Amino acid sequence: MVSLLPLRLEGAALVRRGRTLVGPIDLDLPAGDVTAVIGPNGSGKTSLLRMMHGLQPARGRIRWSVPEAEARQRQAFVFQRPIVLRRSVAANLAYPLRLRGVPREEARARADEQARRFDLTTLLTQPAPSLSGGELQRLALARALITEPELLFADEPCAALDGRATRAVETHLARAASRTTLVLATHDMGQARRIATRVIFLLHGRVHETGPADAFFSDPQTEAARAFLRGDIVE
Repeated sequence: MVSLLPLRLEGAALVRRGRTLVGPIDLDLPAGDVTAVIGPNGSGKTSLLRMMHGLQPARGRIRWSVPEAEARQRQAFVFQRPIVLRRSVAANLAYPLRLRGVPREEARARADEQARRFDLTTLLTQPAPSLSGGELQRLALARALITEPELLFADEPCAALDGRATRAVETHLARAASRTTLVLATHDMGQARRIATRVIFLLHGRVHETGPADAFFSDPQTEAARAFLRGDIVE
């Protein structure tokens, strides 16, 4: 199977009501990395993820290595506030498989196995909206990964979680990274340092600096990046 990556953005810009949310962006996203998209509030992190995931840019273009319709089927997105069906945990896990035509019994068996991997087995019969924040995020991640996507976008997946829940989600993200390219937006520099192999630093909706995570955190090349890592206000 031909990889859907690299993803190439060429002058891509997302515009809403006449306001440029992010862009223009020129960027190549290779396969195999855990890419942390970081930057001050309002810098365009979520907008960049959504544009890469499928929102059509107002200017420029986004190019996959496979047809766009196929690329959409081979990726997934986890939101900061998990969106779940008002059904059981088991039904939520099986849902994306059923959408792809997987028979009911097979989908349920795969849902049970995915629940085991994500420590959700005891919750399978519970209504998903009744779960705690950490449980909901694990469910959202398990559901996104059950179709074995080649690329996963995660928008601030641990923003509202305590330390224990954050550790659990990061553990699952790290495991997923062995077979899935990850792109996550995060405001947590500790998280970016722990799990990222590549960094995209956004400022005013533009890519201000990008490169390997180790190099970025040890020797940022711009004053804005240095100030941001110090915890200064960057305008």
